[in-house]
Amino acid sequence: MPDWLINILGDDLIAKVEYITNGKHMMWYASFRFTIFAAIFGALVALLLGLLGAGMRNSKHLPLRWLGMGYINIVRGVPDVLFFLFFPLAFEQGVEWFISLSACTQSEIIPGVWPPCKEAQWFLGTFQYLILASVSLGIVYGAFAANIIHGAMASVPKGQLEAAHAYGMNKRQVLYRVHIPQMWIYALPGLSNVWMLLIKATSLLSLLQIADIVLWADRLGAPNYLKQVGLVHPDWRWKYYFVIFLFYILITYLSERGFEYLRKRLGRGMVEAT
Repeated sequence: MPDWLINILGDDLIAKVEYITNGKHMMWYASFRFTIFAAIFGALVALLLGLLGAGMRNSKHLPLRWLGMGYINIVRGVPDVLFFLFFPLAFEQGVEWFISLSACTQSEIIPGVWPPCKEAQWFLGTFQYLILASVSLGIVYGAFAANIIHGAMASVPKGQLEAAHAYGMNKRQVLYRVHIPQMWIYALPGLSNVWMLLIKATSLLSLLQIADIVLWADRLGAPNYLKQVGLVHPDWRWKYYFVIFLFYILITYLSERGFEYLRKRLGRGMVEAT
């Protein structure tokens, strides 16, 4: 850094800038991408499962209706944190059990120990855990999305569907050209709430061994001692949590603007039922 810039900024400000741009802080800044990835990928999974769940609930086949209702009602009743911990662990151990069927001999299996043998152990990195976390979010909030989409499908005026049939459209054409496109305007308010809940749930990523923004904030803000200099800083965790607080408020604001844009765009040319 040039001397003239150091003279203008001062030693104290330079020291603070150097501190918040050290290696650990840069890793904290980089961890924000985990939160954004989990939110976007989890939302895509939730939307896909929401459409699938709503379709099964509206199915004319009784087993599919039961399956759709079971998914919606059971998953919505399970606490988010419990499912968030259960699914990745169950999936990981399920894969290890499947590997053990071919990788472990009877002499290598150790009773009471998991995985059954060393060859069956499945080592997951941050990216793999992030995928499992995103899918977990999608499964949980997909149940809420399915219930919203089911209600939105029922909210489309019957007269418009009957008019489409009168124009000669078959059931599939009415579904994909009229029913689903008009359903979105009724589903958006509920889906925006699901998106907000999913965004908040991304703060749980650290439960799956992911060094996310919350875990790094706790590490960086904790009282820091060095043998050479003693106390570097006291408990600053509230400062780091405040940054995360502002980050989620920014995401909320941008999301609201985005859903408002979608509502206006999807509502063009439509007359909502009164």
